[in-house]
Amino acid sequence: MQKGGGEDPASSRSPSPGGSAPHSPAELRGAGRERRAPPTGHGDGGARLCPLRRGFQRPQCEQAAPGESSAVGYLPEEASARGGAGPHEATATGVPRIPVLCLQHSQAHSEAIGPSTDRRMVCAQVATSPTRRWQKVLYERQPFPDNYVDQRFLEELRKNIHARQYQYWAVVFESGAVAQQLCSVCVFVVTWWYMDAGMLSPQGLFGAGLVSSLLGYVLFNVIDAGVGQQGSRRTWWADLKSTLVFIAFTYGFSPVLKTLTESISTDTIYAMSAFMLLGHLIFFDYGANAAIVSSTLSLNMAIFASVCLASRLPRSMHAFVMVTFAMQIFALWPMLQKKLKAQTPRCYVVVTTLFALAALAGLMTISSVGAVLFALLLLCISCLCPYCLIRLQLFKDNIHGPWDEAEIKEDLSRFLM
Repeated sequence: MQKGGGEDPASSRSPSPGGSAPHSPAELRGAGRERRAPPTGHGDGGARLCPLRRGFQRPQCEQAAPGESSAVGYLPEEASARGGAGPHEATATGVPRIPVLCLQHSQAHSEAIGPSTDRRMVCAQVATSPTRRWQKVLYERQPFPDNYVDQRFLEELRKNIHARQYQYWAVVFESGAVAQQLCSVCVFVVTWWYMDAGMLSPQGLFGAGLVSSLLGYVLFNVIDAGVGQQGSRRTWWADLKSTLVFIAFTYGFSPVLKTLTESISTDTIYAMSAFMLLGHLIFFDYGANAAIVSSTLSLNMAIFASVCLASRLPRSMHAFVMVTFAMQIFALWPMLQKKLKAQTPRCYVVVTTLFALAALAGLMTISSVGAVLFALLLLCISCLCPYCLIRLQLFKDNIHGPWDEAEIKEDLSRFLM
């Protein structure tokens, strides 16, 4: 009863189907915790419970009756986690929605509570478990969508973790192997052209090749200091027997090599030789660890090209000397160059430069235009390509993160025994 004989408006309110509704916010919150399911019916002055959906979907409550407020709110701790966002805004990343019960007051009930609490919504939390944090696991059920990630997802982003920093002169030094092999092909073609034109005798070429092979063999053993022979258990007598066997078989089959491709046109022979020499350059071992590298295939293609070109020489002696020279320049010469590169880098640079100048001089006697183009090719490979490689490294942008495939770095060989 109010003062002056008037009746209290709260006492004259009709009771709700579930009993009299609490008036204070604390009592309304307590009622919300006890009532986990919304009532089936609503009175004129009763409080209406509206559960919010779990997850990150927008809360959808039942349509309010006439005269009722349709506002929906969150718990104070959820609002603080959301940075004070409004009721219909998305929650903060990594903070799931807390299932709550919303008490919507009717107009009569709001007038009964008073102007200080008019249009105020009170929410009660249904689940009492603490807020769960998202974990990157698949074996545990979590209240998040399957494609959900939090702000920590991009924290594991890494860029160019395997990128190598190159130095210009170091790249120029490594490009010497490519320039050297181009010069070997050029020297071989020039030598064949001289023999085909009759400007070089086979006896002279065989003698020069034999002397060069002996000098190279001695130089190889001096640089290697006998380590290679001790590891392979080979002696100079075994190497000499292998050389004699090769020379004898090549000389005995030289008439067959001379007449091997008589039924094939010359244009086809030249095209096949050019294709084989190009394949030799592609598959040659320049020191890179790549799947395309095959020393055996590269050598076989070079020998096949030499056999094709030797079959177009005047005599069988020419064919024998040409195949022998091809074996020297495509098999033995690269071995000596690799040994020089590993043991004496300065000597390797000097020998490569002199070899390139000799190839250019020989090509100049045949075609000046070809010599100029070949010189430009060597400059491009030795100077321009390293510069472009270093410049392009600045634009390299490889990203690595949790989306990469898993790599097993542990040694699992013990499980295979």
